[in-house]
Amino acid sequence: MNKFERQTSSADIQTLPDDIAEELSRLPSEVISVDDAPSIAPPAPLSKDEVRTIVISLMLTMFLAALDQTIVATALPTIGRQFHDVSNLSWVITAYLLASTAVAPVFGTLSDIYGRRAMIIISLSLFVAGSVLCAIAPNMPMLILARGLQGLGGGGIMPVVQTVISDVVSPRERGQYQAYFSSVWMVGGILGPVIGGVFAEHLHWSMIFWINLPLAAAAIALLLPNMKKIPVFHRKRKVDWLGGVLLMASAVVFMLVLTWGGSRYPWLSPTVLAMVGGAVALAVSFVWHARRADEPFLPLPLLTGSVAPFALTAGGCGLGAITGLTVQLPLYYEQVYHLTASEAGLALIPLAAVSTCGAAIAGRTMARAKHYKRVAIIGTSWAALCGLGLTLTTLPLWGLLTLMAAFALGLGTTFPVCVVSLQNSVARPQVGTITGAMNFFRSLMSSFTVAAFAAILLIALGIDVPLAGEHHAAGAVAIPTEDMRHAFRYVFGAATALMSIAALCLIAMEERPLAGPTAKQPVEMAE
Repeated sequence: MNKFERQTSSADIQTLPDDIAEELSRLPSEVISVDDAPSIAPPAPLSKDEVRTIVISLMLTMFLAALDQTIVATALPTIGRQFHDVSNLSWVITAYLLASTAVAPVFGTLSDIYGRRAMIIISLSLFVAGSVLCAIAPNMPMLILARGLQGLGGGGIMPVVQTVISDVVSPRERGQYQAYFSSVWMVGGILGPVIGGVFAEHLHWSMIFWINLPLAAAAIALLLPNMKKIPVFHRKRKVDWLGGVLLMASAVVFMLVLTWGGSRYPWLSPTVLAMVGGAVALAVSFVWHARRADEPFLPLPLLTGSVAPFALTAGGCGLGAITGLTVQLPLYYEQVYHLTASEAGLALIPLAAVSTCGAAIAGRTMARAKHYKRVAIIGTSWAALCGLGLTLTTLPLWGLLTLMAAFALGLGTTFPVCVVSLQNSVARPQVGTITGAMNFFRSLMSSFTVAAFAAILLIALGIDVPLAGEHHAAGAVAIPTEDMRHAFRYVFGAATALMSIAALCLIAMEERPLAGPTAKQPVEMAE
């Protein structure tokens, strides 16, 4: 017997104690299925060509939403004449804005529950269906309802697109892509009135809706084949429909207050005060429900902490400032510098175009710098200084446009830093929720700023003036040039205050490290 055989002899075998043997015999012997378990190996990364294709399709999708926010404006007179209804024309735009604002957090949250593919298909389908119904609408009420349906789809496009980008691009690289989407949004906003005017004058106003069909088909054809390759981060859970309804209802009532207050009804009228009370009651009910729900529609802790409240406020102030100025500046250009309506529209290009340059600078800085929020702090502080210059000085047109471009350059740095910081501060299965909430609060802030700037002008001038899309009629209002200059100093002062608040929020916001590759800096050879 060799030594190995001796080691395994029966005399040397140790038997287990009876109590341990009995416990082992009770253990289940079934094999547990792991078919539904996540893969241990990480998914294969997307190639550069796949990422490029996805980004192009998302940019085309966002272009649709940006185009339809402004394309209808120049066609409104033609539509009013055909339907013999001018009094309800504003609802063609208002219905879209109300619907798109209300559903932004809904689509963001649902993309975290059911996935990005399902939500992008639903949002584009609603958008296309609304476009077809708008094009064939036989009367004004049907057109307004169809625009609301179109807004439901358009409101879902923005948060879902930004969420998909967060799935395929690392946080450090994401700022550059956010700058690309800012450029698309700017181009869509500028081209919208031009295309709408051409279609209404030379073709038919329904073409502004028919054009969405081939663009949407191209976006879907590019996007859907690649959606299966996108990493999956959503988590199935019960949907808190009551919380979603309360949130949407409060948003709609609040938006109606901002739309009707000071125009259709006086701000202190019983109707407006009752609507304000209703909006507050609905918001309080939403908060009360969210605190008690097991899985609330919008978890309130997501909106707290050292990142979310500051990023939401800074981004809202930035978008509110540029939206408020874009709406009100044409009146200033027409009254003070005696520009025509088309020339006043062209004078807005420095504000819109240069802001995307600021976003591009911030995006590239985020890909290289460790302390990425500094570029936004410097940018918003610079914008506040430029706004102060606009407030305190009287400039010729070229000087005003130059200072406005400098203001926009600093303002644009806010957007990529705020978006990426927000998405970087939450867990992967909550990126859609926080992105939808961001778009929701930004839309509310934009509407609030437009109403606030209009109220400032109304108080400063002491008379009702054409605002928010009615600048073509401004020549009929006799407003002395110096009075208009004086009134707009308060508007510029309000924009300066918004950018100062944004700078303070960015200073207070925690700067968390961004995951992703860092651009390599050239290394000098040692001698």
